[in-house]
Amino acid sequence: MKNLFSNFKGDLFGGITAGIVALPLALAFGVSSGLGPSAGLYGAIFISFFAALFGGTNTQISGPTAPMTAVSMVVIAGIVALNDGSIEKALPAILIVFLLAGLMQIGLGLLGIGKYIRYIPYPVVSGFMTAIGVIILVTQILPSVGYYPKEDDEFVSQYKPLAEEIILENILKEEAGEGILVLENFEETIKRSEGITQDDVNKEARTLAKTEASGVFGTIKVLPRALQNINWLELILALSTIAIIYGFKKITTAIPSALVALIVVSGVAYGFGLNYRPIEEIPSGFPVPNLEIFTAFKLGSVTPYIFTALTLALLGAIDSLLTSVVADNMTKTKHQPNKELVGQGIGNSVAAIFGGIPGAGATIRTVVNINAGGKTKLSGMIAGVLLLIILLALGPVASQIPAAVLAGILVTVGIGVMDYKGLKAIPSLPKDMSLGPIKLSSEVIIMLVVLVLSSVWNLVYAVGVGLIIASLMFMKKMGDLTAERSDVKTLVHEKGWADEANFPKHLKEKVFIKHIKGPLFFGSTSEFQALANQIPRTASTVIIRMDRMQYMDQSGLYTLEDVLIDLLNSNIEVLLVDVLDQPRYMMERVDLIPDLIPKERIFNTFDECITYLNKKTVEQKAEASA
Repeated sequence: MKNLFSNFKGDLFGGITAGIVALPLALAFGVSSGLGPSAGLYGAIFISFFAALFGGTNTQISGPTAPMTAVSMVVIAGIVALNDGSIEKALPAILIVFLLAGLMQIGLGLLGIGKYIRYIPYPVVSGFMTAIGVIILVTQILPSVGYYPKEDDEFVSQYKPLAEEIILENILKEEAGEGILVLENFEETIKRSEGITQDDVNKEARTLAKTEASGVFGTIKVLPRALQNINWLELILALSTIAIIYGFKKITTAIPSALVALIVVSGVAYGFGLNYRPIEEIPSGFPVPNLEIFTAFKLGSVTPYIFTALTLALLGAIDSLLTSVVADNMTKTKHQPNKELVGQGIGNSVAAIFGGIPGAGATIRTVVNINAGGKTKLSGMIAGVLLLIILLALGPVASQIPAAVLAGILVTVGIGVMDYKGLKAIPSLPKDMSLGPIKLSSEVIIMLVVLVLSSVWNLVYAVGVGLIIASLMFMKKMGDLTAERSDVKTLVHEKGWADEANFPKHLKEKVFIKHIKGPLFFGSTSEFQALANQIPRTASTVIIRMDRMQYMDQSGLYTLEDVLIDLLNSNIEVLLVDVLDQPRYMMERVDLIPDLIPKERIFNTFDECITYLNKKTVEQKAEASA
């Protein structure tokens, strides 16, 4: 904390810039979650401030993110459906789940779980992130065209018979809870049923219609009807927002294009008095804690949501620590994973008490903060304070933002969050699995399973299934390799091999030799990344000996790519010795060979590599003499 103001100017610019970038996204994520724009803004304010204050990544900017919002959306919809479609009745239970998720994150950090997050394989993360993009993109189609199923009377009328059944069923449940026997008090049942009004039926039918049209399947189901009832003004506003976001980026990236689109399109719509649909009203004044979550807390009523809260906690942990790694790479620092989880947990807990949706470390906002000069925790705290000032000063103005504008912003978020790197690699990865006549890469299968199950079933269960499949496939591969060679460990520090005993003395100060012993897979990438820190910057050449690296998965491949790029950017020549068939195939398929490492710098034996270095030294001396 003593260094909190050591970079005040840079942190001020970084925090302000990140806060401006966060504003439209916070509003959009709040609307998408189902709790309204104020919930997104509250989440952004408190998570940004407290996660920065107590977290373990100095430059991280936290707040609502696409993955966390996608899961929260499912949680909120499920709890609301159990509370007669009433957000007010469901809110305490929803916030309790969010609070539990935050407390669980604190527990994960205190238990030291942060260091194990890295063991999630790349294909699982890739499939999950792409699924998040699909969910957000598809679910924003309806608000983009101005179609809201619960306001379509003809569509709602289909659910009135079912609504009457549900209301009657609820009456019977109430009587059972009150100890009234239906057979003996049938007159009481009839009396209560006669009290059902048409408004009650309509309200329940609208809830059913909204639920039926939610999610990816629900959206696709009502899409034909939505296309027949397009609100052209709403569609034009959404398309204009999307066009400005992508178009303005080509002009400059110094100003957040999402903010420009928000201001321009909202200003035109409001200034010309267009008959658009505004977002829900944002309450004015300082956020106040929702104390109902404490008075409504009952262990029996919360127990069904324990697993849901754990899901949010784990997802937030993964999301945040992945962003922390990005921040480390940009700032050449090292985050504290367990402390980061504690900070995120505190931020999410406080946000839940004030009615905010949960969040995590946000990659785009963190990158913006670093590029603008942010270096310490103060930048994230400033971003939260800025959003609070905007809430207090501009809350009524923000309430006039068209809903279609936020839908357009979310469409671009959905497109941007997909993992295109993983998708592009599908055709090039080795096809080592057979599904009947079809041959696919095992890692592609994992990614597609997670993608499909996340999109149409359950985000968390999909990740669990992906992890199980990845573990089984990995164990099979390791078993096959172990049958061929008994030594499958990856060593970071080890003695020189026998053929290095006579290594030329004049090269020892300039050449660094690194051995890779055993497979390079998702479980060993963290140790391998330490390679860059082990290599002295005085070295001009690095020899990577791959004689004993029998296997490399997609996670290992991209980790190797990052290390090679880092070495080459440091003007260090990289030579590879005895690259085995499977790793070489992987490297060639994504053009690491020859784009990063030309084939003339790959040698079959260590002696050939020494001959190359000796020849190069002689040539350099001759050039120096000349």
